[in-house]
Amino acid sequence: MKPGTKLKSAACDTEVMVIRCGDGKIECGGAAMDAEKPANVGTPSDDHANGTLMGKRYVDAGGAFELLCVKAGKGSLSVDGVALTVKDAKPLPASD
Repeated sequence: MKPGTKLKSAACDTEVMVIRCGDGKIECGGAAMDAEKPANVGTPSDDHANGTLMGKRYVDAGGAFELLCVKAGKGSLSVDGVALTVKDAKPLPASD
Protein backbone atom coordinates (compact mmCIF):
# COMPACT_ATOMS: atom_id res chain seq x y z
CA MET A 1 0.00 0.00 0.00
CA LYS A 2 1.31 3.45 -0.87
CA PRO A 3 0.63 6.99 0.38
CA GLY A 4 -2.46 8.53 -1.20
CA THR A 5 -4.44 5.28 -1.23
CA LYS A 6 -8.06 5.74 -0.12
CA LEU A 7 -9.58 3.01 2.04
CA LYS A 8 -13.22 2.40 2.92
CA SER A 9 -14.63 0.62 5.95
CA ALA A 10 -16.74 -2.53 5.69
CA ALA A 11 -18.28 -1.80 9.12
CA CYS A 12 -19.38 1.86 8.87
CA ASP A 13 -19.14 5.03 6.74
CA THR A 14 -15.49 5.78 7.61
CA GLU A 15 -13.10 6.56 4.75
CA VAL A 16 -9.39 7.34 5.18
CA MET A 17 -6.42 8.34 3.07
CA VAL A 18 -3.09 6.66 3.77
CA ILE A 19 -0.36 9.19 4.64
CA ARG A 20 2.24 6.70 5.92
CA CYS A 21 1.97 2.92 5.94
CA GLY A 22 4.01 0.12 7.47
CA ASP A 23 3.39 -3.63 7.56
CA GLY A 24 0.01 -4.65 8.93
CA LYS A 25 -3.70 -4.80 8.24
CA ILE A 26 -5.61 -1.52 8.59
CA GLU A 27 -9.02 -2.05 10.18
CA CYS A 28 -12.07 0.02 11.06
CA GLY A 29 -14.81 -1.20 13.38
CA GLY A 30 -12.98 -4.52 13.72
CA ALA A 31 -13.14 -5.28 9.95
CA ALA A 32 -10.40 -4.89 7.34
CA MET A 33 -10.52 -1.77 5.16
CA ASP A 34 -10.36 -1.98 1.37
CA ALA A 35 -10.17 0.38 -1.62
CA GLU A 36 -13.68 -0.68 -2.70
CA LYS A 37 -16.82 -0.05 -0.64
CA PRO A 38 -18.64 -3.36 0.05
CA ALA A 39 -22.20 -3.78 -1.22
CA ASN A 40 -23.49 -4.44 2.32
CA VAL A 41 -21.96 -2.36 5.10
CA GLY A 42 -21.97 -4.13 8.46
CA THR A 43 -21.85 -2.67 11.96
CA PRO A 44 -18.74 -2.01 14.07
CA SER A 45 -17.90 -4.50 16.81
CA ASP A 46 -18.48 -3.22 20.34
CA ASP A 47 -14.71 -3.13 21.04
CA HIS A 48 -14.09 -0.94 17.97
CA ALA A 49 -17.01 1.51 18.02
CA ASN A 50 -15.41 4.73 19.33
CA GLY A 51 -15.91 6.58 16.05
CA THR A 52 -13.67 8.62 13.77
CA LEU A 53 -13.57 12.38 13.18
CA MET A 54 -13.26 13.95 9.74
CA GLY A 55 -10.04 15.88 9.17
CA LYS A 56 -8.14 14.21 12.02
CA ARG A 57 -4.95 12.21 11.55
CA TYR A 58 -4.70 8.85 13.27
CA VAL A 59 -1.31 7.30 14.16
CA ASP A 60 0.05 4.19 15.82
CA ALA A 61 2.42 4.26 18.79
CA GLY A 62 5.47 3.34 16.67
CA GLY A 63 4.85 5.99 14.02
CA ALA A 64 4.71 3.48 11.14
CA PHE A 65 1.10 4.31 10.24
CA GLU A 66 -0.62 7.65 9.68
CA LEU A 67 -4.15 7.89 8.27
CA LEU A 68 -6.20 11.00 7.44
CA CYS A 69 -9.95 10.59 8.01
CA VAL A 70 -11.81 12.00 4.97
CA LYS A 71 -15.28 10.75 6.00
CA ALA A 72 -16.34 10.19 9.61
CA GLY A 73 -18.04 7.04 10.86
CA LYS A 74 -18.96 5.02 13.94
CA GLY A 75 -16.06 2.55 13.83
CA SER A 76 -12.62 3.19 15.32
CA LEU A 77 -9.35 2.70 13.43
CA SER A 78 -6.79 0.03 14.29
CA VAL A 79 -3.85 -1.88 12.81
CA ASP A 80 -3.83 -5.64 13.46
CA GLY A 81 -6.27 -5.07 16.35
CA VAL A 82 -4.22 -2.32 18.04
CA ALA A 83 -6.14 0.98 18.25
CA LEU A 84 -4.82 4.11 16.55
CA THR A 85 -4.89 7.46 18.34
CA VAL A 86 -5.56 11.01 17.14
CA LYS A 87 -2.32 12.79 16.26
CA ASP A 88 -1.67 15.88 18.38
CA ALA A 89 -1.29 19.21 16.59
CA LYS A 90 2.15 20.79 16.62
CA PRO A 91 2.30 23.94 18.74
CA LEU A 92 2.80 27.17 16.83
CA PRO A 93 5.97 29.15 17.56
CA ALA A 94 5.62 32.11 19.89
CA SER A 95 5.46 35.49 18.18
CA ASP A 96 6.69 37.60 21.10
